[in-house]
Amino acid sequence: MIEFEWQYTGDSPIYVRTFMRQQGISRTLLKQIKFSGGSICVDGTQVRVTYKMRSGQRLKVTLPPEIPSDHLQVSDTPLDILYEDDHFLVVNKPAEVASVPSHIYADDSMVNRVKGYLTRTHAASQVTHIVTRLDRETSGIVIFAKHHFAHTVLDTQLKQHSLKKTYLCVVSGVMSQQHAVIDAPIGRQPGSFIKRMVRSDGRSAQTEYWVVKRMQATTLLRVRLHTGRTHQIRVHMASLGHPLVGDFLYGQQTNPWIHRQALHCASVSFYNPFAQQQITCYAPIPADFATLIEHENQL
Repeated sequence: MIEFEWQYTGDSPIYVRTFMRQQGISRTLLKQIKFSGGSICVDGTQVRVTYKMRSGQRLKVTLPPEIPSDHLQVSDTPLDILYEDDHFLVVNKPAEVASVPSHIYADDSMVNRVKGYLTRTHAASQVTHIVTRLDRETSGIVIFAKHHFAHTVLDTQLKQHSLKKTYLCVVSGVMSQQHAVIDAPIGRQPGSFIKRMVRSDGRSAQTEYWVVKRMQATTLLRVRLHTGRTHQIRVHMASLGHPLVGDFLYGQQTNPWIHRQALHCASVSFYNPFAQQQITCYAPIPADFATLIEHENQL
């Protein structure tokens, strides 16, 4: 069982449901706790959410058991773990590995690997909650939550843009502007299920970038996403006439040093309310990305 306990220190009585919402428990999770096997207790006595707590009383919430999917295959491929506690698991995803399983990559996505890890370590919940995803060819940091409550916490931070993700990418051509914010809506490209494009009726999308290094024919950028649209960095850079090096979908796959889009999620930062601290993780630049920069810098 996964349990959480808080003490109420306010001056005026407060409904249990209000206090739970203040702790970050969503309405959806509250319903699951009420109707799917969880419990809500004040000072050791089970109560309804309409119970009014008084100052000094302690609330204990027991999450309902999570039932893992029988259809999700377990992979025993080891993980490169960047951070782990009872609530979060942050891993470094290699390029060419899918974030989630599909009919093409059914057995060895990051979700399959995390499922295997949770099984081997006898985790309290063996349901995989993926919080952030990367394209299959993009390397770098992917965040998993270890239970529904932790997933809710980070989903909220994503919506509030307080979960920060920073990328490194190499784009074609030499970019003249040192720093800019690309504010251009993104939608599907007509006739393609996969490809996106900048279009006036698309969803709002903002990408901020800084030039790290200008090379002879390419530019190394540091990028921060302010929204999370599909292929956002790839689409925005291509729209400027500077597609990512190696990006077969939005540019050309012609670079001899890297055989994928040159995109790496290098750092993430989020607030861990259970430990009451900011967590920042870094993923080292992979070998193919480093080789690309080294050779482009020598041209």
